[in-house]
Amino acid sequence: MESAHRTSLAKGEVGIRERKNAPTFCEFADKQFLPWAESTFSAKRKTWFYYRNGVRRLKGFAPLVSMSLDDAKLGEKVSGYIAHRQAKGLQVASINRELQVLRRLLHLAVEWGFVEQVPKIRMLSGEQRREFVLSQEEEAKYLATAPEPLACVATVLADTGMRPEECYRLQWEYITWANGRHGSLLVTHGKTAAARRVLPMTPRVRHILERRWNAQGTPAEGYVWPAPSKSGHIEPSSLKKQHAKALRLSKVRPFVLYSLRHTFLTRLGASGCNVWTLARIAGHSSIAISARYVHPSEDAVLTAMSRLSGHNSGHSQQMLPDTQSSEKLLNA
Repeated sequence: MESAHRTSLAKGEVGIRERKNAPTFCEFADKQFLPWAESTFSAKRKTWFYYRNGVRRLKGFAPLVSMSLDDAKLGEKVSGYIAHRQAKGLQVASINRELQVLRRLLHLAVEWGFVEQVPKIRMLSGEQRREFVLSQEEEAKYLATAPEPLACVATVLADTGMRPEECYRLQWEYITWANGRHGSLLVTHGKTAAARRVLPMTPRVRHILERRWNAQGTPAEGYVWPAPSKSGHIEPSSLKKQHAKALRLSKVRPFVLYSLRHTFLTRLGASGCNVWTLARIAGHSSIAISARYVHPSEDAVLTAMSRLSGHNSGHSQQMLPDTQSSEKLLNA
């Protein structure tokens, strides 16, 4: 034990050590955190922009910029930042996204040895999630008023459950017309490794893609939804005005295109699909994530509970205990 302690002393692992000067928030963000985010997420530009924009908003709060990461009052400054953003009228979800960036930054500062501990960053409660689900009637009204290519894109989203970005990047070489009953399409990449999956086409999706394929001259490769953009395919901004116009004309409750994914997965769950198959179709990395996207109706819950009647929760008359025998046992 003495020898081990002497070795630790020689390495400087024990004893009185000089405290390192911790960097300020601005120094660590500019010299350490942002270069790490850019190199780590160079292939995922949206993730890189998420961290970069989050840091910019955090640096807009002057009391936080020059504060050292090991300052005991850092937690108070974070509370001040939250109050500052709430005073500007920001939604809870927007503030929580910025707090997530700050939490990741502080955790990396501890992991890389710049500070020993940091205050715990708690997310605000009351965040509204995207749980909007279109009814069949609302979907029909919306698609009837939606112009092209929005109508085709929305139909594909509602019948496949793809993320909008996955649909925008769809290419002809990943579509197989002879696979399965109506053909299939391959999603090559997405948010996680589980996003790569093969999805069967419904008759409605097959009709839309086949008609578009013939109109483009039956190409062997290329984007299904080409556009004069930097990426070469349509982007969320390409459909923004069309979506707003379709909502206005159809008089459907306002929603975002991502809600069509929720709609598809909710209908799939209500049809009796098990959660493991649903997670595979959705491209989720775990079934816990799939639970957020499935919002069964009250009728579906009542139907599921009624199936238990007389099976697990019910008892037959022969299985009921004799009251007199039970009283004798209790008295004994």
